[in-house]
Amino acid sequence: MSHDHDRAPASFGKAFALGIALNVGFVLVEAFYGWKADSLALLADAGHNLSDVGGLLLAWAAFGAARLRPDSRHTYGWRRGSILASFTNAVLLLVAMGSLAWEAIQRFQAPAQVDASTVMLVAGVGVVINTVTAWLFLAGSKQDLNICGAFLHMAADALVSMGVVLAGGLYLWKGWSWIDPAVSLLIALVIVAGTWSLFRQSLHLLFDGVPGHIDLEAVRQSLLSLPGVVSVHDLHVWAMSTADNALTAHLVCDDKRTNHNELLRQAMDVLHKRFEIRHVSLQRESSDFAESCPANHDRCAGV
Repeated sequence: MSHDHDRAPASFGKAFALGIALNVGFVLVEAFYGWKADSLALLADAGHNLSDVGGLLLAWAAFGAARLRPDSRHTYGWRRGSILASFTNAVLLLVAMGSLAWEAIQRFQAPAQVDASTVMLVAGVGVVINTVTAWLFLAGSKQDLNICGAFLHMAADALVSMGVVLAGGLYLWKGWSWIDPAVSLLIALVIVAGTWSLFRQSLHLLFDGVPGHIDLEAVRQSLLSLPGVVSVHDLHVWAMSTADNALTAHLVCDDKRTNHNELLRQAMDVLHKRFEIRHVSLQRESSDFAESCPANHDRCAGV
């Protein structure tokens, strides 16, 4: 067995705390002025920002849980919590946007007057706050699906707030009463489109699917190319968290050609560098043992 735990996740505790504080304050301001200006777009954005506060809290909790040490009851620790948080965030956003779209459709039938100047001012503040919050998570968005979810939400919010500013400007210019619910509906569609990938990926990982950036056949061929490896079976790759992947495999080896310590070193090296798999468990077997190995599902399935 070979394990590598030398890459500790970067600390985003301060980023979560600052992002949550900024967005809670903005939600209160946006909801008040949305009610005062009778702007559905502003109220809708406030509701969405409130859901993002909950999402940030959930992501922060999952990020903290993933750092807890394993114990005798949870031998992998609580890493899976980050995947669950990503999935829950996606579901909450999809439900919230469905409600927003329904409300926008209802508003088309009875358009209301809005205080466009107030809408533009408040939404402009939102552009700044959401952009700053998104920037806090930019560094970790490429390595961690949980952090990526937080980044995408905040980046989408910045664009949505920009859309609200645009709607207010069009209302002042043209006097179109339908522009407010139209922008609200567009907000919902944009967020659903952006959230669908997060929902799909997190659901896939929850069922121990192979992470999207890993080609399982390429992993198999890399192991087969190692000196002395005759065949590979019972190969599994899954996500332990949104940032850590694991692999188990049985390597059938030619004992006359195999330096076992060197084999393990080379296997770890290629799996780490090429596929970013850092929790590796390998079992060496002879050809005779592999024929009767109960775990040889590949042999049974004709792979």
